[in-house]
Amino acid sequence: MREWTGRFVILGETAAGKSFRPSDWAERLAGVMAAFRPKKSGGQQHLTYSPYVLPSTHRGIKCVIVDARLRDLEPMAYAFMLNFATDNDLITERLAERLARRCGDCPTTSVTSTRCSCRMV
Repeated sequence: MREWTGRFVILGETAAGKSFRPSDWAERLAGVMAAFRPKKSGGQQHLTYSPYVLPSTHRGIKCVIVDARLRDLEPMAYAFMLNFATDNDLITERLAERLARRCGDCPTTSVTSTRCSCRMV
């Protein structure tokens, strides 16, 4: 199991080059992790994804962006994310910070752009 610093991406593609299914796997996985967020996140946190685990796309492939700060907040949740990728033979890659800039309100935004579609960043 590889340890990461900063942000990394779990791609919806296996090492064998096959697309991971079901097609909404990234949204489901991010939804499960929605409870893991900074202590002072404010109200309505049940309506948003965690800032540490966000569904997105990377090079046209569905993915989940994982922030390694999740490890500091909840080591078991971080281990779950790494194990999910390993158990499903999914490709993981380090994500350059300039590609990870988002407002957090646009879960469908591609990580390959430096601005999210809502233009809040």
